[in-house]
Amino acid sequence: MTAVENLTMLVDAGEVFGFLGPNGAGKSTTIRMLLGQIRPTSGTATIFGNSVEDVLRAHRCLAYVPADVALWPRLTGIEILELLAAIGPNVDFSYRDELVERFDLDIHKPARTYSTGNRQKVALIAAFASRAPLLVFDEPASGMDPLKEKVFRECVAEARDRGQTVFLSSHQLDEVEAICDRVAIMRAGQLVEIDSIAELRRLRRTIVEATYSGNPPSLVGVDGVAGVEDLGGRLRFSVTGSPAPALRALAAAEITGLTVHEPTLEEVFLDYYGASPR
Repeated sequence: MTAVENLTMLVDAGEVFGFLGPNGAGKSTTIRMLLGQIRPTSGTATIFGNSVEDVLRAHRCLAYVPADVALWPRLTGIEILELLAAIGPNVDFSYRDELVERFDLDIHKPARTYSTGNRQKVALIAAFASRAPLLVFDEPASGMDPLKEKVFRECVAEARDRGQTVFLSSHQLDEVEAICDRVAIMRAGQLVEIDSIAELRRLRRTIVEATYSGNPPSLVGVDGVAGVEDLGGRLRFSVTGSPAPALRALAAAEITGLTVHEPTLEEVFLDYYGASPR
């Protein structure tokens, strides 16, 4: 069985790139290849011109936060941060101190006392404080409360403002939608789509609900309209492409209310798997 096949993508320097797909789609395998943990049977991957097969050189360009962070249990948080600073890319220590406060981490406790969320905070602080040109995150906000998720999003924006590239693998689609410039969707080891979030939304249907009085508007044969439901005084339908033909058809009736729902990234994502909610 092939884990990843015919995957070709280019992540631009300084962008936040979302990498999506269900379990088994090939996301973790791709990340492991980028980190040099496994080698592809064919093809190549480079990080800022450095082949990932040259692990030492490639890792000088990146900081990585896995989904399940393991720490040295007897070391305190600050001892771990100092160790990671010594062996990793350049570190902005004043920014690191600021991040400790923003993530509300007690760095004087031993790692064995940390919850899953606090272990994640240690790794995130170390990564964001580094000046590595590439930050690779695999489910980075797992185990964190909503307030700290907000801090995480702010830090991603700050990293982008500094010119760092962020490669984000996540199941939290609202998170990806909020912070990513582009997104790739994987399915069964193959790349299904790669584009900006705005463009992905444009390619999918938009949901329209119109309330009316009198006779219902006729949408038969209108370009781009599908799935028309008459709910008694209220029409619900989907539109792909330009909404202009549908709006002209609605204008011929007595419309009393109109709402347009742009699809979320989650709805776009589920469309690719034939399981989109209405």
